[in-house]
Amino acid sequence: MDKPTPRPNAVAQPAAVLFDAYGTLFDVYSVGLLAEQLFPQRGEALSLLWRDKQIEYTRLVTMSAADGSRYRPFWEITRAALRFACQRLGLTLTDAAEERLMNQYRSLSAFPDVREVLQALKARGVPTGILSNGDPAMLGIAVRSAGLESLLDHVISVEPVRAFKTDARAYALGPQTLGLAARQILFVSSNGWDAIGATWYGYTTLWVNRAGLPLEQLDTEPGRIGSSLHDVLGFFPAR
Repeated sequence: MDKPTPRPNAVAQPAAVLFDAYGTLFDVYSVGLLAEQLFPQRGEALSLLWRDKQIEYTRLVTMSAADGSRYRPFWEITRAALRFACQRLGLTLTDAAEERLMNQYRSLSAFPDVREVLQALKARGVPTGILSNGDPAMLGIAVRSAGLESLLDHVISVEPVRAFKTDARAYALGPQTLGLAARQILFVSSNGWDAIGATWYGYTTLWVNRAGLPLEQLDTEPGRIGSSLHDVLGFFPAR
């Protein structure tokens, strides 16, 4: 297993950018509109619990078996989390409703600033990619639905290592794919836990804190903290 690269004291200009997908490029809570239609006055609660349980399950299957034997694709994790959330909230999830919600998750809305930022990075000659817990099929559909294929050089799924972030094996896929040291790659996430995990691994990091949340209380800070994806461009001045 690759060992994390030590975090440098000073942040030099990175040579490439990797984005987390779900929550960073794609709005995981956009599914709440459909959830509200299906379960009036409970849609927001369902979308929040669904997301929390989804992340909890990724950690559970990764931490419970170092050999990856408990791994299951993110799509299956997402479905299992939906079923739990509905049971926890006392909601009757029919087969038809389950498929509608899962299909909605397959084609999540991209945040409004995604295309503009990716276009600006492409114009500046910066290699870009996704490093995500999503399995290849999920990511492929999401990227195509958002029309981002031409703006991303790499779409990296953790599936080959059968371990979800924040496992070091997942983060190691970035340097392996790009042929760069972790510190030469800017890792961008809107998930505070992901930004911290990537910082520990050795990436140069940006936490896009759209919701104004408090910093994770683990005595570690990302390289920078911003409020939108436009803060990525501060690492790559226009020539």
